[in-house]
Amino acid sequence: MKKKPSDWTHLIAQTIHEKKGENIIAIDVRGISSITDTILIAEGNVDRHVIALAKGIEDTMREIGQKPSQVDGMQNGDWIVLDYFQIVIHLFTPEMREKYQLERLWPDGKVIDLDLNLQGMK
Repeated sequence: MKKKPSDWTHLIAQTIHEKKGENIIAIDVRGISSITDTILIAEGNVDRHVIALAKGIEDTMREIGQKPSQVDGMQNGDWIVLDYFQIVIHLFTPEMREKYQLERLWPDGKVIDLDLNLQGMK
């Protein structure tokens, strides 16, 4: 099934949730940011977990025919950015997320209800 960009946020958030990522938030920044439509922020518990989350997102997006235009941070794993143009994903370790508090950059953004399936997608 071909997913449209508006479905990507939920698909990516569900992937993060299923891989035990935490504190997932998506912010609609249309009209606020000229770079993207949606910012998704989440965290893994340690750098290796953050890397695994990023790889899981890449696998999920590849299944629907999407490749990131840019990926940064895979070497360290404490802050990884995956850019899919319409959505930019920031994955952090808890310490890095606390340090940078990216959510505060878009106070006028609308938080998106992710409506996660807590039992998983199956």
